[in-house]
Amino acid sequence: MKSDAVKKGMQQAPHRSLFNALGMTKEELERPLVGIVCSYNEIVPGHMNLDKIAQAVKMGVAMAGGTPIMFPAIAVCDGIAMGHTGMKYSLVTRDLIADSTECMALAHQFDALVMIPNCDKNVPGLLMAAARVNVPTVFVSGGPMLAGHVKGQKRSLSSMFEAVGSYAAGTMTEEDVCEFENKVCPTCGSCSGMYTANSMNCLTEVLGMGLRGNGTIPAVYSERIKLAKHAGMAVMDMYRKNIRPRDIMTKEAIHNALTVDMALGCSTNSMLHLPAIAHEIGYDIDISIANEISAKTPNICHLAPAGPTYMEDLNEAGGVYAVMNELAEIGLLNTDCMTVTGKTVGENIKGCRNLNPEVIRPVDNPYSKTGGLAVLKGNLAPDGSVVKRSAVVPEMLEHEGPARVFECEEDAIAAIKGGKIVKGDVVVIRYEGPKGGPGMREMLNPTSAIAGMGLGSSVALITDGRFSGASRGASIGHVSPEAAVGGPIALVEEGDMIHININENTITLKVSDEELAARKAKWQPKAPNVTTGYLARYASLVTSGDKGAILKNN
Repeated sequence: MKSDAVKKGMQQAPHRSLFNALGMTKEELERPLVGIVCSYNEIVPGHMNLDKIAQAVKMGVAMAGGTPIMFPAIAVCDGIAMGHTGMKYSLVTRDLIADSTECMALAHQFDALVMIPNCDKNVPGLLMAAARVNVPTVFVSGGPMLAGHVKGQKRSLSSMFEAVGSYAAGTMTEEDVCEFENKVCPTCGSCSGMYTANSMNCLTEVLGMGLRGNGTIPAVYSERIKLAKHAGMAVMDMYRKNIRPRDIMTKEAIHNALTVDMALGCSTNSMLHLPAIAHEIGYDIDISIANEISAKTPNICHLAPAGPTYMEDLNEAGGVYAVMNELAEIGLLNTDCMTVTGKTVGENIKGCRNLNPEVIRPVDNPYSKTGGLAVLKGNLAPDGSVVKRSAVVPEMLEHEGPARVFECEEDAIAAIKGGKIVKGDVVVIRYEGPKGGPGMREMLNPTSAIAGMGLGSSVALITDGRFSGASRGASIGHVSPEAAVGGPIALVEEGDMIHININENTITLKVSDEELAARKAKWQPKAPNVTTGYLARYASLVTSGDKGAILKNN
């Protein structure tokens, strides 16, 4: 056992004395030590139930012959952090979570781990840590929130942000907004649409790191507690079989995740997190591969905000495994990949039927023949940019309009809500990238304001920042290189024409090469927004969005 390094022999007598201080018995120390990495807290709705999940996991581990020991991981609620300085501290926690979990797991020599995340950065951060530590590891999340019900319709957090925009446009009353406020988030859990948290929890199933249902069983269902107990049992089976994360998270598994991502219509943030996870296993992705995968992968789900269905509906329709089975039948998945069950992907998904073709469309009747995400390149984004194609209305798949340029998110929101953005405009928000923000803030407030003002089918938004999975419309993020390092987005001037063609994966600033070169010669870097603390250290180490905003190993 790996944990023998802290348990056995005369040299370890001081270590055992500290286990005695914890109240551990000799019998417990004779078993494998299993770290239960739990991001429970009282500020994130998706995490308020994780104490119950952790207790169920601990019971499963103990039932299967291990000694469970819990330690924490941090979490930021993106919704609460949205639209102010706090959002600078969201993406940056992914690497903090990975680093701190690596430290705890290796410092204490755990034999195995069970990861209990739920929200946006916790899932990828803990997947990164799992790859680094590489001891038997299972993921079990807290599960998605049930959808809210307002005026007879299912609603979610994105509806709430758009309601604020509608109020600004004068099309919704304060009483209407208050009703949304009190009804759109009715339970604990990760917000109920296919936003980043649920995207990543679904992809843990695809990667083979979570059990069936991990991405879709609602947080308030008792089935979630049973899943947690089975996760505890599963990690002990992995321990006995010596199945480790790097046996599971392979290049082929990453490609499976990208494929199912396209079918589900996941958040654009997955195009930050999957490259970062892949980097931890030694596979550096060129994000353009997303277009190759998208070209052959049908988009068969339109969950909120792209459509009227929610995570609870996907769960009832057969969940992620049913989606995977649809794709496997037309040869789009590598079914030989190993999983935490000790079985292959093919063995796991065999017989998992699509129970509702309105929620999961059959592959011969997709929403579109191509996937939910697209990477756009051109002279405005030479290294790429990302858009959630499945959440773009058909009339905005190709768009040309004048640039309306803003140096930060707050200025753009003020202009949108002040009626200064009109039909046809292309809103450009820059200096919000990984280094320039720093922290690559999500732009849910401006995209929701555009939708709420009735401009969602006529205005595009381009940024070197990123978007919430709750954003919809022609929202193009991760523009690389970013403005802070002198990328072309830094050279855009008010009124420049920008042409977007999502069908052809292009984004073009209609300015001559000579003019761009002249602007580049005059460009001066902006003074850093932050010069002290964690954000300053992050800004000095982070790479661009197209590389997954990973930290350089200097």
